[in-house]
Amino acid sequence: MSEKQTRAEHRSRPTSAAFRRFVASGWAPRDETPPAAAKAAPYASRRREQLSAAFPGERLVVPAGGLKVRSNDTDYVFRPHSAFAHLTGLGADREPDAVLVLEPTDGGHEAVLYFRPLAGRDTDEFFADSRVGEFWVGARPTLASMAAELALATRPLEELADSLAKDAGGVRLRVVRDADAEVAALVDRVRRESGEQQATEAAQAAGQPAEEDDLALARFLSTMRLVKDEWELEQMAQAVAATAEAFDAVVAGLPEAVRRGRGERWVEGVFGLHARHRGNGVGYDSICAAGDHATTLHWIRNTGEVREGELVLLDAGVEVDSLYTADVTRTLPVSGSFDDTQRMVYEAALEAQQAGLEAVRPGNRFSDVHAAAIRVIATRLHEWGLLPDGVDVETTLDAEKGQYHRRWMVHGTSHHLGLDVHDCALALREDYLDGELRPGMVLTVEPGLYFKADDLLVPERFRGIGVRIEDDVVVTEDGCRNLSAMLPRRPEDVEAWVRAGGRRG
Repeated sequence: MSEKQTRAEHRSRPTSAAFRRFVASGWAPRDETPPAAAKAAPYASRRREQLSAAFPGERLVVPAGGLKVRSNDTDYVFRPHSAFAHLTGLGADREPDAVLVLEPTDGGHEAVLYFRPLAGRDTDEFFADSRVGEFWVGARPTLASMAAELALATRPLEELADSLAKDAGGVRLRVVRDADAEVAALVDRVRRESGEQQATEAAQAAGQPAEEDDLALARFLSTMRLVKDEWELEQMAQAVAATAEAFDAVVAGLPEAVRRGRGERWVEGVFGLHARHRGNGVGYDSICAAGDHATTLHWIRNTGEVREGELVLLDAGVEVDSLYTADVTRTLPVSGSFDDTQRMVYEAALEAQQAGLEAVRPGNRFSDVHAAAIRVIATRLHEWGLLPDGVDVETTLDAEKGQYHRRWMVHGTSHHLGLDVHDCALALREDYLDGELRPGMVLTVEPGLYFKADDLLVPERFRGIGVRIEDDVVVTEDGCRNLSAMLPRRPEDVEAWVRAGGRRG
């Protein structure tokens, strides 16, 4: 549930009966026309059916999570837990403290959404609650309107505890624990008080406590997002298209970033403006790294200068209202041209990325993408004489003997992408790293090379150069489709893009 805010004792509000009557009167009737079903609703229904089949006869609890306090009586913008969003279709800023329960039935499960519905105008909440009141944050949906939108049953949140306790002694309960600590504690209390432990005796005898049951649910929910459905792929395409427009705007604004000073913040602001306008915002903190800052993999301070002659590494993605996010990186020559060393490093990263892209095809393992890209990286480093004496490509690629190349490329080449920028994070190694690529999976391919300014093992001309190239791809029946292919990658095309002020040819 939502974190408790600090109560401001100095604030007051009218409490007289006359004032309450006055505030509650004189309003036009509400429009009770039910909304159309959300486009996501049938897809979310099929996901719930998949979940139901995996846990027959069990009561499954998936909270949205609550509001997080930023300071005193102000909250961060609400984002529902990804599992909740995936199973309901609810996206940006919806619905704090809601809980989805899959109630076991003879034929599977009934999905019930518990949430705080619209309050009447005769309540204190209507005008006096600055956190959830209609006067302050707008009208919430009613039980009926939410049911129509999502095509599932709805009930008031206040009924949740009693519903979870109903027949709990003979029903195994599972909860997504990390979504909402208070709901998880409620489930634990119901387990204790109802004797639900009898229903899990077999699991406990095998050394599997209730928390392990919950982890199994969370893993399943994470793993089932590995393959995206048609609606999800459409959302991903929209996120990438919006991201491409934001990149264009950043490129157009590079001269201004140089002129104004503190240019990394300017780059961040330009991208964020377009992300907020085209979608819900950024999918993660943007990396706007100029010069040597580009050699710090997660540089999100974005406090540096953008200078002529240097490179800017922009790693950013637009999150659309459904919460699906892009994740794209381009490395840009601020002056419109790579110098010889910058181009050499860039071309090596591009060659590695192309090898990774070619490895994205059904039947290959996820780990094959990294293996293909990192072989190119290791080969180039060896050719440049940067690996230690006596270490060749095969030696450095050996997990036990080598890995010297990782000094200049620490990270992996790929990750799953979707509702989370690092999607499906709870999937087991056998399903993720060692898993077989299947049509509908969405991945990043993002090798890089990073030579820090104080790295004495590389020639001086390399120092302070960081390059990463990243695209978002969907696995198809015969390979992959690059969703972000509209953004230039070849060095000559990137140069032309910058010189044209963000206008792609």
